[in-house]
Amino acid sequence: MSKILVIEDEASIRRVLVKILSEENDSYQVDEAEDGLSGLEKIKKEDYDLVLCDIKMPKMDGVEVLEAVKKIKPETTIVMISGHGDLDTAVNTMRLGAFDYISKPPDLNRLLNTVRIALDRKELVVENKMLKKKVSKNYEMIGESKAISHIKDLIEKVAGTDARVLITGPNGTGKELVAHWLHEKSERSNGPLIEVNCAAIPSELIESELFGHVKGAFTSAVRDRAGRFEAANGGTIFLDEIGDMSLSAQAKVLRALQESKVQRVGSDKDIKVDVRVIAATNKNLNREIEEGRFREDLYHRLAVILIQVPPLNDRREDIPLLIEHFAGKIAEQNGTAPKSFSANAIKLLQEYDWTGNIRELRNVVERLIILGEKEVSESDVKLFASK
Repeated sequence: MSKILVIEDEASIRRVLVKILSEENDSYQVDEAEDGLSGLEKIKKEDYDLVLCDIKMPKMDGVEVLEAVKKIKPETTIVMISGHGDLDTAVNTMRLGAFDYISKPPDLNRLLNTVRIALDRKELVVENKMLKKKVSKNYEMIGESKAISHIKDLIEKVAGTDARVLITGPNGTGKELVAHWLHEKSERSNGPLIEVNCAAIPSELIESELFGHVKGAFTSAVRDRAGRFEAANGGTIFLDEIGDMSLSAQAKVLRALQESKVQRVGSDKDIKVDVRVIAATNKNLNREIEEGRFREDLYHRLAVILIQVPPLNDRREDIPLLIEHFAGKIAEQNGTAPKSFSANAIKLLQEYDWTGNIRELRNVVERLIILGEKEVSESDVKLFASK
């Protein structure tokens, strides 16, 4: 059922619009309002999939309605209704967030086509939000320790900016998770998040992977190919394990950060990119700089904001929450009821030396759940956690 609101002060036009929409589709629930003020009150009380709003009205005109709605319910799709003299204003309303405009008297085909497209768009927005929520759950930060609370506070402060972030910490601590949170809470969240594992790409291919190449640039370059920086345009690129990147690739990344431009391998043409860069490493980059394996100027470009993710051994108070979280996720994936852990089992896991950090903890929890009894006991932990 799609809920539509028609805001129009001319009763004859309002009746025609309501009649056309009601007869077009049984799934359309159409409400009406005779002026902008009463229309805004309805929008405050109800969630509409689409609002058709006249521009010139008493009490509150359509532009004022649009601006008010975008503040209180920015996801609401609004199509403006314009008289002949309102066309310039109608076009300007699209800059303010209107989806489209319809001229008076309304052309039937144009009206219904615009309504269908607007409702389809609303459906996509809703689906996208649901997918984002699912993604967010997969990258949820679990923990209430001082270190994790500090990281959450940093993310809240930094996410809304375009400041570059360098995330450091041992393997398995959740650096990727921090990068995802930074992107999802940013103004770029509707854009792509492109992940590049610099350690997994051979040094001779890293430049082509990051910046793309033109046909004939090297033996296997049989066609032009865009790189990851181009793919991330309008969004975020996450350079994981950047400490493993070759010096020549580092020089090109530095140029991309300085000039917001990249060049494909084998080309001298600049390509403009609008990309936020988040990087991560498990290496001590200051030591890498001293030994000539990492560029100091690139480090200072990347480490505008530095987020250090602690090893699990330094945040043992979070282990009970992590166990509960993983147990629930594993049960959900397997379609089974979550297993509980005894107090002694949790205490023993808190005392364990987690050299593999959170990744190792999750594996142990999964092993205990699969092989253990209804409640995971201290003896289960002693038997399986050390294997």
